Amino acid sequence: MSANTDRHENAVARYFEAWNASEPEALAKAVAAAWSVEGTYTDPLAAVTGHAEIAELIAGAHAQFPGFVFRPLGAVDGHHHTARFAWELVSRADSSAPVAGFDVITLDEDGRIRSVLGFLDRVPAGA
Repeated sequence: MSANTDRHENAVARYFEAWNASEPEALAKAVAAAWSVEGTYTDPLAAVTGHAEIAELIAGAHAQFPGFVFRPLGAVDGHHHTARFAWELVSRADSSAPVAGFDVITLDEDGRIRSVLGFLDRVPAGA
Protein backbone atom coordinates (compact mmCIF):
# COMPACT_ATOMS: atom_id res chain seq x y z
CA MET A 1 0.00 0.00 0.00
CA SER A 2 1.42 3.39 -0.94
CA ALA A 3 1.69 6.40 1.34
CA ASN A 4 -0.84 8.11 -0.92
CA THR A 5 -3.33 5.26 -0.41
CA ASP A 6 -2.78 5.44 3.36
CA ARG A 7 -3.41 9.19 3.18
CA HIS A 8 -6.74 8.67 1.40
CA GLU A 9 -7.83 5.85 3.73
CA ASN A 10 -6.87 7.86 6.82
CA ALA A 11 -8.86 10.86 5.58
CA VAL A 12 -11.90 8.68 4.89
CA ALA A 13 -11.60 7.03 8.33
CA ARG A 14 -11.63 10.50 9.95
CA TYR A 15 -14.62 11.40 7.76
CA PHE A 16 -16.61 8.44 9.11
CA GLU A 17 -15.52 9.25 12.68
CA ALA A 18 -17.04 12.70 12.21
CA TRP A 19 -20.27 11.40 10.67
CA ASN A 20 -20.69 8.86 13.47
CA ALA A 21 -19.92 11.24 16.36
CA SER A 22 -23.14 12.05 18.18
CA GLU A 23 -22.09 14.04 21.25
CA PRO A 24 -21.59 17.76 20.43
CA GLU A 25 -18.04 17.97 21.82
CA ALA A 26 -16.90 14.75 20.13
CA LEU A 27 -18.56 15.88 16.89
CA ALA A 28 -16.79 19.27 16.92
CA LYS A 29 -13.45 17.58 17.61
CA ALA A 30 -13.97 14.96 14.87
CA VAL A 31 -15.00 17.57 12.29
CA ALA A 32 -11.92 19.67 13.10
CA ALA A 33 -9.71 16.58 12.70
CA ALA A 34 -11.27 15.62 9.36
CA TRP A 35 -11.85 18.95 7.57
CA SER A 36 -9.67 21.97 6.89
CA VAL A 37 -10.91 25.20 8.48
CA GLU A 38 -12.61 26.37 5.27
CA GLY A 39 -13.63 22.85 4.24
CA THR A 40 -16.89 22.36 2.39
CA TYR A 41 -19.57 19.70 2.10
CA THR A 42 -22.00 19.67 -0.83
CA ASP A 43 -24.65 17.11 -1.73
CA PRO A 44 -28.11 17.34 -3.36
CA LEU A 45 -29.65 18.45 -0.03
CA ALA A 46 -26.94 20.70 1.46
CA ALA A 47 -24.07 23.06 0.76
CA VAL A 48 -22.12 24.11 3.87
CA THR A 49 -18.72 25.62 4.64
CA GLY A 50 -16.58 25.51 7.78
CA HIS A 51 -16.47 23.35 10.86
CA ALA A 52 -19.57 24.78 12.58
CA GLU A 53 -21.84 24.35 9.54
CA ILE A 54 -20.51 20.84 8.83
CA ALA A 55 -21.07 19.81 12.47
CA GLU A 56 -24.60 21.25 12.33
CA LEU A 57 -25.32 19.28 9.15
CA ILE A 58 -24.08 16.04 10.74
CA ALA A 59 -26.11 16.69 13.92
CA GLY A 60 -29.17 17.19 11.70
CA ALA A 61 -28.60 13.81 10.04
CA HIS A 62 -28.46 12.17 13.48
CA ALA A 63 -31.70 13.93 14.46
CA GLN A 64 -33.41 12.73 11.28
CA PHE A 65 -32.04 9.16 11.60
CA PRO A 66 -31.60 8.38 15.32
CA GLY A 67 -29.95 5.04 15.99
CA PHE A 68 -28.23 4.93 12.60
CA VAL A 69 -24.52 4.87 11.74
CA PHE A 70 -22.64 5.62 8.54
CA ARG A 71 -20.43 2.83 7.26
CA PRO A 72 -18.19 2.48 4.22
CA LEU A 73 -19.08 0.19 1.34
CA GLY A 74 -16.06 -1.24 -0.42
CA ALA A 75 -12.61 0.21 -0.78
CA VAL A 76 -11.41 3.78 -1.01
CA ASP A 77 -10.24 4.67 -4.52
CA GLY A 78 -7.88 7.61 -4.68
CA HIS A 79 -5.13 9.40 -6.52
CA HIS A 80 -3.28 12.67 -5.98
CA HIS A 81 -5.39 14.81 -3.61
CA THR A 82 -8.70 13.15 -4.50
CA ALA A 83 -10.53 10.02 -3.32
CA ARG A 84 -13.94 8.46 -3.79
CA PHE A 85 -15.83 5.94 -1.69
CA ALA A 86 -19.30 4.52 -1.21
CA TRP A 87 -21.24 4.49 2.06
CA GLU A 88 -24.58 3.59 3.58
CA LEU A 89 -26.60 4.70 6.58
CA VAL A 90 -27.41 1.62 8.65
CA SER A 91 -29.89 1.08 11.48
CA ARG A 92 -28.33 -0.33 14.65
CA ALA A 93 -31.68 -1.93 15.45
CA ASP A 94 -32.42 -3.95 12.31
CA SER A 95 -29.45 -3.37 9.95
CA SER A 96 -31.68 -1.75 7.33
CA ALA A 97 -29.89 0.81 5.18
CA PRO A 98 -32.41 3.34 3.81
CA VAL A 99 -29.76 5.78 2.56
CA ALA A 100 -26.68 5.09 0.46
CA GLY A 101 -24.39 7.07 -1.76
CA PHE A 102 -20.85 7.89 -2.68
CA ASP A 103 -18.62 10.85 -1.99
CA VAL A 104 -15.65 12.41 -3.71
CA ILE A 105 -13.23 14.23 -1.41
CA THR A 106 -10.35 16.57 -2.11
CA LEU A 107 -7.57 16.80 0.46
CA ASP A 108 -5.33 19.69 1.42
CA GLU A 109 -1.57 19.35 1.89
CA ASP A 110 -2.06 18.21 5.52
CA GLY A 111 -4.44 15.39 4.51
CA ARG A 112 -7.55 17.16 5.79
CA ILE A 113 -10.66 17.37 3.65
CA ARG A 114 -10.90 20.53 1.59
CA SER A 115 -14.15 19.56 -0.13
CA VAL A 116 -16.74 16.80 -0.24
CA LEU A 117 -19.05 16.27 -3.19
CA GLY A 118 -21.73 13.83 -2.11
CA PHE A 119 -24.10 11.85 -4.30
CA LEU A 120 -27.20 10.04 -3.03
CA ASP A 121 -27.95 6.71 -4.68
CA ARG A 122 -30.74 5.60 -2.33
CA VAL A 123 -33.02 7.78 -0.19
CA PRO A 124 -36.27 7.01 1.60
CA ALA A 125 -39.49 8.31 0.06
CA GLY A 126 -40.29 11.78 1.32
CA ALA A 127 -36.71 12.57 2.40
